[in-house]
This record gives sequence, C-alpha cells and structure tokens, in this order.
Amino acid sequence: MARRAMTAELPSPTEIVQAAGGLVVRRHNGLLQIVVVHRPVQLDWSFPKGKLETGETFELAALREVREETGMTCRLLRFVGHTEYLDRKGRPKAVAYWIMAAESGFFTPNEEVDELLWLSLESAGRLLSYSRDQELVAVLSAADQVEPLI
Repeated sequence: MARRAMTAELPSPTEIVQAAGGLVVRRHNGLLQIVVVHRPVQLDWSFPKGKLETGETFELAALREVREETGMTCRLLRFVGHTEYLDRKGRPKAVAYWIMAAESGFFTPNEEVDELLWLSLESAGRLLSYSRDQELVAVLSAADQVEPLI
C-alpha cells in the first residue's frame, strides 16, 4: 500500500481573523490595576478586543474596541504582545494587545459587555477565563516591575 504524503494547509492571511484589544491600566493607591470585562454571549471574563475593520490599523482597532466595549477613551502606552487561538466559529484568530491608560469616559453595560471590573493583577489573573489572557497579565506584571507603566 502506497503512503500518501500528508501536507498541512495553512490558512492564508485573509482567512485569519485579525483583531486587537487593550489592557487598560491605572494606579490606585500605588497598586497597578487592570480592566477585565464580562462578555455575556461567551460567558467569560477577558479583555476588551475585537476584529479589525477594513483599512483599520491594529492600533486604531484596539482603541476603538476598548472605547466601544468599556466607554473609555484611552491612549496607547506600549505594545504588549499577541494571542492566537481558534475563535468560536473554528477560525484561526490573532489578537494584538496594547497597554493603555484611560483618559476619559465611563462604563455603561452594552450588548457585548455587561460588567467591567478594575482589579489588581493578581485578582485579574485568577478571574480571567483563558490561560492566554493570564499570560498577558504575567507579561504586564513583569514589564511594570522593570519600569512602572503608569
């Protein structure tokens, strides 16, 4: 019996869902806090994020998605990293994240996010639903120890 060579077909860049989001941080009584959001459709705790719109940069998408989901206008502090996973439709998804500082606005529950919490990094790490998000918190914590983020 002849063996057929197996080749893996990688998705083209247009088949990868491209998204961006933010790790919104602040100092409260000297302690670094981060925003985590509850998404009722997915029933999870995560960071604000969403898909890029046509012609949009990752940075602009991150700022827009954070504003849409949290009501906060933010400024970018620095790029922190990205995650890759299969979305709920089974498509490969890559999400680029920036550390952000909130400048104005306030949260109002909406269709995408029904709850927002400011938490210590330790508490956020325990509440987040996905290990990929917990890893971003660890990177954020290490970066803040080297040079305070805000």
